[in-house]
Amino acid sequence: MRKKAPRLVIAAPSSGSGKTLVTCGLLSALKKAGRRAAAFKCGPDYIDPMFHETVLGTPSKNLDTFFAGEELTRQLFLEDAALADLSVVEGVMGLYDGLGGVTTQASTWDVARTLEAPVILVVDGAKSSVSVLALIRGFRDFMEEKRIRGVIFNRVSPMRYPSLKSMTEDRLGLSVCGYLPKLEGIVMESRHLGLVMPQEIEGLKEQMDRLGQTCLETLDLELLEKIGAEAPPLEETRELLFPNLHLGEGASAKGPAIAVARDPAFSFYYKDNLRLLEKLGARLLPFSPMKDKRVPGEADALLLGGGYPELYGGELAENGSMRDSIQSSLQAGMPCLAECGGFLYLLEELEDREGRAHRMAGFLPGKSHYTGKLSRFGYVTLTLTEDGKAATSAESGRFPATAEHGGLLGPGESIQGHEFHYMDTEGTGEALLARKPVTGRSWTCGHIGEGFYAGFPHLYLYSSPKVAARFVRKAEEYGNKRQ
Repeated sequence: MRKKAPRLVIAAPSSGSGKTLVTCGLLSALKKAGRRAAAFKCGPDYIDPMFHETVLGTPSKNLDTFFAGEELTRQLFLEDAALADLSVVEGVMGLYDGLGGVTTQASTWDVARTLEAPVILVVDGAKSSVSVLALIRGFRDFMEEKRIRGVIFNRVSPMRYPSLKSMTEDRLGLSVCGYLPKLEGIVMESRHLGLVMPQEIEGLKEQMDRLGQTCLETLDLELLEKIGAEAPPLEETRELLFPNLHLGEGASAKGPAIAVARDPAFSFYYKDNLRLLEKLGARLLPFSPMKDKRVPGEADALLLGGGYPELYGGELAENGSMRDSIQSSLQAGMPCLAECGGFLYLLEELEDREGRAHRMAGFLPGKSHYTGKLSRFGYVTLTLTEDGKAATSAESGRFPATAEHGGLLGPGESIQGHEFHYMDTEGTGEALLARKPVTGRSWTCGHIGEGFYAGFPHLYLYSSPKVAARFVRKAEEYGNKRQ
């Protein structure tokens, strides 16, 4: 069945051009105008979708052709877009910047091509006038398959906008869909891991409300909706959204409960990862390693996502009852996925940016520290190393690692992920081989075993649904043993 899903991709020549600002402003304006909007982010970024969620009150999600390929990306998009009046997809980096910095694969343009979506180019007009037309023309004509259908100018005054609009439309034949002036008091600050988290910005909802009101006045919503409606229907294939996997005999109707760490220290999750676990029968229970006293009593497994544990080392260390609860739960065999920040929390000690040491859960050996630079940044494909086939997650003989014996990842299998961290540790693990696309550069990392994974790479579960199914099954088995 073909589904009509009006959609736009918001792109730019480079990072820092105003994509997030325009996307949030457009989403807020659509909401004020009574439209149902759906929000998406190209690539593996976690923080921009949080800003979308602040505006809409509903979760945004990632679209990534490296992780999911073309057909699955379309289906994951339709899952949320089919009921929206307009879907807004925020791009990543520059429009054509893809894998390895030398291809368009997994770029914003690649996602737009995959979705057959029109692109609106956000152009910073603060420091040029006629010259900006050459930039726009170059971006429009760079690829034989042209996707740019309109332009939004950022940081231009109401006085300059009419001339920029007239020149662009007369000389390039491209629709100009509005502008954003320089906005005082609306600042999306940055830190070492991207934008500051939405909850850290005082009065953010009020700022987004004001931004939306401005966009109602300066953006041509009718034109943007018209361009979005010109996108052709997409074929819906429900089978791809629910892999042909099952929990096996003995699975309860209630389903296993997975406790998901949700607080300022742990908040980086792919929406589709959580949904896939639910589709496979799991129930998700949010809890806070910072504030709660212990792991939820009905939990059959743990999911410790990434985030900023280095900013909250003191609070995590002071909550000794939670650290003890997590350590004892894991020692008892509770399944666990711990990614990046969650992995750091399972180590013995975390050293923050000021050099202060904080005691962590201590389930895995090692100490982490701030490096001041990105370590092993980018996409990776993960496979078992020879050591990983026989190694154990905690180096204690507790977990057999191969799929035949209950491990999450089997020989010959792979799963894709992404690394992005300024923290590091000598004990990164040696069970997995991480290999970068394009360059092929590789390194060992991670601990993996029966119902257990811990390491720096954030996993994308739809790239290997078997891993997700095994994890849910292990949670089910653990719950049955407890009972």
